[in-house]
Amino acid sequence: MKANLNHLKTCGYLSLGLGMGLSSISAFASDTEASKNNAEKKEKPMNVLFIMSDDMRTDWNCYGTPQMHTPNFDKLASQGVLFHNNYCQYPLSGPSRTSLLSGHRPTSTRIYDNSPWWGADHPEWPSLPMYFKQNGYTTYGVGKVFHAGIEDTDAFDFGGKPRARNKGVGDFRPSYVSEADHALWVEQRGGGKRLARSIQNAANYQSHRPAVQGDGHGRNSDRWYESDTEYKSETTNTDIAIGYIKEAAQKDEPFFIACGYSKPHTPFVAPQEFFDLYDINDIPLPPDFASLPMNPFEFPKGAIRETNADLFINRPATAEDAKDFIRAYWACISYVDWNVGRLIAALDESGMRENTIIVFCVDHGFQLGEKGKWSKAGSLWEEGTKVPLLIVDPRAKGNGQASKQIVENLDIYPTLIELCGLPENKDLEGTSIAKLLDNPNAEWDKPAYTVWNNHGKGVTGVSVRVNRWRYAEYFGAGAGAMLIDEENDPHELVNLVRNPQYADLVAKLHELAIKYVEGQRELTKEEAEAQGLLK
Repeated sequence: MKANLNHLKTCGYLSLGLGMGLSSISAFASDTEASKNNAEKKEKPMNVLFIMSDDMRTDWNCYGTPQMHTPNFDKLASQGVLFHNNYCQYPLSGPSRTSLLSGHRPTSTRIYDNSPWWGADHPEWPSLPMYFKQNGYTTYGVGKVFHAGIEDTDAFDFGGKPRARNKGVGDFRPSYVSEADHALWVEQRGGGKRLARSIQNAANYQSHRPAVQGDGHGRNSDRWYESDTEYKSETTNTDIAIGYIKEAAQKDEPFFIACGYSKPHTPFVAPQEFFDLYDINDIPLPPDFASLPMNPFEFPKGAIRETNADLFINRPATAEDAKDFIRAYWACISYVDWNVGRLIAALDESGMRENTIIVFCVDHGFQLGEKGKWSKAGSLWEEGTKVPLLIVDPRAKGNGQASKQIVENLDIYPTLIELCGLPENKDLEGTSIAKLLDNPNAEWDKPAYTVWNNHGKGVTGVSVRVNRWRYAEYFGAGAGAMLIDEENDPHELVNLVRNPQYADLVAKLHELAIKYVEGQRELTKEEAEAQGLLK
């Protein structure tokens, strides 16, 4: 405004007495500048700030956990659309991120563990950031976006990580796993007789604060502690992402900035200040808490794995230790929340907030003692599959509202394409949820699917989530099905699959489940024999 008035003075308009008072000139200049700015905003493509976290379930204050300290997530939710029923496609990082970032179902990628790189089998599938790069965006990447070792290095103009593994799945063909093979599989992971021995020795196991430091699984995963110096990558990566925001602000080109957080992935380590937010006496245990993994009555055996993969590995959980772990998990969420607040503040300071779409998503959830399970691996329950999704598009009419429609992580890729006006990628298997940003309660009738492959021999479980109902079907050693009324049984304790009242619903959901995993599920013994796979 001051610059415009100076320009008017330079041109002599203020001294020529053209019948316009200073206030009139100011109003005229202000209207002209506003019109120009509005036109530029409409013409400029939308930027994307894509934020992703690991192992984070919907334990936010705005999602209904009042003990949580998540002020930045809560504030963003008040500015955008919060999705209450968003589901991942696989409860493990590598396959889940592959699905989200490639835009294809796990049954299409055939990636069911953390090792394969989808580009080896499908180089024609551009990743989400690569698609934006191909369409004129400058792309930046920092932190855990793709899974470790299987990065899409070329997708980022700045940042990103080198890809360490380039091997794909190849010719994956499902096969048969016998009861004996399954028992051996469990034994190799510390279950069966080994678990019984572990329980006997549990008193001698210093579990949650071992001297050994480091990342990974086993005893290095099964721990928590406060540290202001270790696992500071979240802070460091945020600093880098803030630098990218400042750099992008100096350029006249659209950007796609991806910032990934590893927390609250195990081990549950965060600075002391975030632990201090929570009183151990305020930490609730789930109603179905158990010391060891166990199924509720009349649920299929395959619904709960016999061993935990992340916490309380081959040992029972005490109530005291369980509360310690939950408190540490929440502290890690608050640590991510604090860093996200720093990111958004930097975006605000850059002056690009009104032209930037913000997405916060998560690869999968986590069970914190529900039914004795302390992991995500194998979970086809709400806690393992339902994950936060928050989209803030300054143009959306539904901002400040929440949507309870059933959506999937798979829908994020096509949604961002539509919101940014990029050419449609018809190869994607998700569905754009852009219309739910304008009307969060718009008509929507699309199930969410999650699958699990327990032995590497084919899909052993598939869940179908529709309004009110969760249906899951298991194959192989833990075969069976479950139907849960999520409205009236939020803790998932009653299996209605054999209730004749719901026979038609079960038949319909069974049909959807079987069709989704067609050609990918574990084979029965008879099917394997028919294919000549058994000798």
